[in-house]
Amino acid sequence: MSIFARPHYTSDATDFIAKLKADKPTLEQEQRQGRALLWDKQIDRNFQAGAQSAQVAQKPYVYQTGTQPS
Repeated sequence: MSIFARPHYTSDATDFIAKLKADKPTLEQEQRQGRALLWDKQIDRNFQAGAQSAQVAQKPYVYQTGTQPS
């Protein structure tokens, strides 16, 4: 062993996560299910293309109404 070796250190956050995973072994599976519910979606490419082609171009100055003051 080297004289420069440090003792093994784990942060409080790492200890907390390790304890949480030990107490609740299904945690990672529940996280994957939550991600699949909110983020992992199938994209309808035809709908996406139609929505992009239907966008109206934004004016250079957003608050301009298009009418001239009289």
